[in-house]
Amino acid sequence: MDEQNFYTETPTKATGMLNVLTILTFIGSGIQITTGIWQYFKADKSVAELEKVMNDPSIMEKMPEFMKGMMSPEALQLAKAQAANKLPLLIMYLESAAICIYAAVEMRKLKKQGLILYAVGELLPLLVPVILIGTGMINGMFWFGVVIAALFIIMYATQRKQLTH
Repeated sequence: MDEQNFYTETPTKATGMLNVLTILTFIGSGIQITTGIWQYFKADKSVAELEKVMNDPSIMEKMPEFMKGMMSPEALQLAKAQAANKLPLLIMYLESAAICIYAAVEMRKLKKQGLILYAVGELLPLLVPVILIGTGMINGMFWFGVVIAALFIIMYATQRKQLTH
């Protein structure tokens, strides 16, 4: 390569912040896959445990007040709805993680389509559970997920100048 092209040649792989974001995406997607599988196998047991706790006054008496607030008929109904939809939820979590992984690989290759795919992969696990289970899914953890997804989408968007293909 001659000296003139050395300074004008565009990079062919992710650098800096884009590199860090894609690595974090791989880690987050791995956690999402693990959590989705865990929730699938634990869903029915969670319903049984919640019913047991709610039906045993001696356990309820020993609980702190904030925990007693989580032991409501609505919480039980939500747990039952999650157990009833455990397979569609698992599929959606696996698909959204796969989309995010693929999107990160595309962005590491500096492809612009990765940014749009990533946004889709981040929004699916926020929207689909609300559609399948209802607005009972909207709680503190839901809003935490919204904030994290929004932050990552914004951080990726700030790196779009690197995406040249």
